[in-house]
Amino acid sequence: MNNKIPNSVIGAVAPVIAAAYYSHSKLDSLLRESGAPGDPPEGNLEAKCSTWLKRCNDDSSIDALHVLGQLIQRFMDQEVSDLSPHVGADQERIRANLAKNQLSYQTNGFITLAGSSPAAKTLADYFKTRDFASIESEFGRAISQIDRDPHAAITASSAIIEALCKTYIETNRLEMPAKQTIGPLWKVVQQHLGLNIDHTLQDDQKRILQGLASIVDGVGAYRTHIGSAHGRGIEPPQIVASEARLAVHASHTVVIFVMERWLGAQPRD
Repeated sequence: MNNKIPNSVIGAVAPVIAAAYYSHSKLDSLLRESGAPGDPPEGNLEAKCSTWLKRCNDDSSIDALHVLGQLIQRFMDQEVSDLSPHVGADQERIRANLAKNQLSYQTNGFITLAGSSPAAKTLADYFKTRDFASIESEFGRAISQIDRDPHAAITASSAIIEALCKTYIETNRLEMPAKQTIGPLWKVVQQHLGLNIDHTLQDDQKRILQGLASIVDGVGAYRTHIGSAHGRGIEPPQIVASEARLAVHASHTVVIFVMERWLGAQPRD
């Protein structure tokens, strides 16, 4: 994937972000926090934003699309209200320009190829480096969506489990299952980690391990039936926030347990 920001996207984003933040100090801080390199360029807010994004394109060490995603995240993820109806139009303007360049904005500041899975590469990097803090942050983002969009929260938690399984399989050079969905992926990881139920385990341990398998199956089924990844139809099945919260927290428990077992199996420095 080309990580350069298309000029038409810069042209759409710069005036919107300039108007949204209306302060040089706020815009400077936002761009720095988003990873834009160097000192603030000269010019008005719109020119500054445009020039800084183009500078990201010119720096081979910078993932310009990542900077863009972080820059527009707060604006794109906000709810449209009667007090700010222009926000919806500006959000659509940015989405339309991304779409013209075969790109898509995903919640939490991810810019992906249209139709691709959000944040897969980033998640893989987190798992490869056993970055617990970043994984906790990803689950935090999923939890933050529960009340507003429980379907998306479940999709995110399922995607995290799938990314963990794929990264584990690739890192340990195991055979990837023909069907790369959450169930078959989990079975490979389960067998390699030694999580299969063994007759020597006590009954309480057996129940816990059976519960892990049930959680994975349940989250995968949730994603298929109500998650946002497969399209919701005209009348998607309803789920209340408490049910989505249970699924996300259960997914978190599975992922952290596997990461701890995985880390414990590796030589420590």
